[in-house]
Amino acid sequence: MKFFVDSADIEAISELADIGLVDGVTTNPSIIAKSGRDFKDVIKQICGLTDGHVSAEVVATEAQQMISEGQTLRKIADNVCVKLPLTLEGLKACKQLSGEGVPTNVTLCFSPNQALLAAKVGATYISPFIGRLDDITLDGMELIQDIREIYDNYGYETEVLAASIRSANHVKDCALVGADVITAPPGVIKGLANHPLTDKGLAAFMKDWDKSGQSI
Repeated sequence: MKFFVDSADIEAISELADIGLVDGVTTNPSIIAKSGRDFKDVIKQICGLTDGHVSAEVVATEAQQMISEGQTLRKIADNVCVKLPLTLEGLKACKQLSGEGVPTNVTLCFSPNQALLAAKVGATYISPFIGRLDDITLDGMELIQDIREIYDNYGYETEVLAASIRSANHVKDCALVGADVITAPPGVIKGLANHPLTDKGLAAFMKDWDKSGQSI
């Protein structure tokens, strides 16, 4: 399973990249706006931190304008992946851009039928949102499982990119049901290394080692 970082925090992305935990990056207009920096400058800098796809989202709502924005975004760097909303207009734009060989990430997916449409128009990635479904008492992980089964039934090459990841359990469950990619904030990815028994065991080892008076 690939790990994408859902962030525009250059320092945080760099830290995870140095460890080897960055296969790509996802951004959205909200994330970029919070950075207070120029959109294209941020995307270009992030693209220099990974060889993987960096999702940069269009802000238009009409297909032709989305296509134009997507073509502009692709000029920033070769690893830009154009992110499009899961609307009929977004699907139109996805069909056109995918046909031009542009990587695409169709986002804001909340149903298996939506995911089926994205695969039909050649999306590189589909981004189903787990946490937001959980927020309204639906089972976000069931959506990932349903999409995985549908794609496997018909051999669709669109990758399942699980989004709105909020916990270590989300990551584990995505891995168990076969998501191709998860995208999560830096803190969630770093937190995967944490376990109280690991901390307890390490403390005991260090205490015993100190008592031995030895050094390596």
